Amino acid sequence: MRVFVLNKRGKPLMPCSPAKARLLLKEKKAIVKRRTPFTIQLTIATGESKQPVTLGVDAGYKHVGLSASTEKAELYASEVELRQDVSDLLSARRALRQSRRNRKTRYRAPRFNNRLCTKRKGWLAPSVENRINAHLSRIEAVLRLLPVTKITVETASFDMQLLKNPDIAGKEYQEGEQLGFWNVREYVLFRDRHVCQHCYGRSKDPVLNVHHLESRRTGGDSPDNLITLCETCHKALHRGDITLKAKRGKSFRAEAFMGIMRWEVHNRLRALHPGIEVSNTYGYRTKHARIANGIAKSHCADAFCIAGNLGAERLCEFFFQKQTRRNNRQIHKLSILKGGIRKRNQAPFEVKGFRLFDKVAYQGEEGFIFGRRSSGFFDVRKLDGTRISAGISYKKLHLLEKRRTYLTEIRKEEALPPLREGRGLRA
Repeated sequence: MRVFVLNKRGKPLMPCSPAKARLLLKEKKAIVKRRTPFTIQLTIATGESKQPVTLGVDAGYKHVGLSASTEKAELYASEVELRQDVSDLLSARRALRQSRRNRKTRYRAPRFNNRLCTKRKGWLAPSVENRINAHLSRIEAVLRLLPVTKITVETASFDMQLLKNPDIAGKEYQEGEQLGFWNVREYVLFRDRHVCQHCYGRSKDPVLNVHHLESRRTGGDSPDNLITLCETCHKALHRGDITLKAKRGKSFRAEAFMGIMRWEVHNRLRALHPGIEVSNTYGYRTKHARIANGIAKSHCADAFCIAGNLGAERLCEFFFQKQTRRNNRQIHKLSILKGGIRKRNQAPFEVKGFRLFDKVAYQGEEGFIFGRRSSGFFDVRKLDGTRISAGISYKKLHLLEKRRTYLTEIRKEEALPPLREGRGLRA
């Protein structure tokens, strides 16, 4: 793994080898700036010779791939796992605030329709905004390490109606599945032939309800998430007496997000860095480049192909990063114990000098603190969930790094050499 170098003013230079970095540190010509990725800052003035560095970004709904390379070598590679809990946390917060208002200030009317943020132009849903900001944050992190001259982002546009109906054509695009129906409920009842989809009329109950297969806060009111149930089956389902075999249709959350962020990331990058060339590419080009050069499929490999320096020597390691929640502002748990006591929702800020998600070393292995006890015994795991120890004393742990929003560990990746010209495509 290469060592990243900053000049005396903190600006990025071309990385160097570990041997050269060791020599600079020994001669007091540099200091350690960061451990992961290992970064040093020069304490002396030096010539700043730079090469054109291209950063490839494989944008995604759950994962982001990043690869920075020159014509000769790959300098940086990382894979980021994004958060998937933003919508659920916002819904839980809304429910808690509504119940609190009902308990303590019943006279106060809801004011969610008065928020100005939902009326301004360019407003995005918090879950979408979080993912876009995560993309920009990881790109900025690379720009602080390397003198990038060009950024290429892979984007995609999806035809939702074509995904639902492969035979759609012409004016059918303007005639959706709900054409001729007053609302979604009427369409769902017609689609299910006004028959309960659990008992199929055996209950003899004439009252029909439209039930959400997945919670409305996550599944929405789309017809794929709705099913017709009679009153008897509907009440039995909510009591837990019966279970439904039907599953909701395919969700297009990821495709919708990619359509939104397609130009949003591009425009924000151009506004933030006017001196850097920012361009878009598409998935079919990435796939062709990957297959033509015999590269195994991964997010880092896609980002390497997006960068365009296919003749560069690839790294055999990459940084795996996992985005975590920054704060948890819920003070107490919802359950009330005897005596009206409500337990705290989280452990203290620090326990024996350690915080949640601190990076620690134990018996030659590096891991993260995923659970803490006030007694000083911690649950230490790797980012893939592998448990190093379920209860290890804080006295046996060595603190490597304080927790960050993005937890980072180094993983191995098998790099395949590019094919020579004339050998054709590799299956």
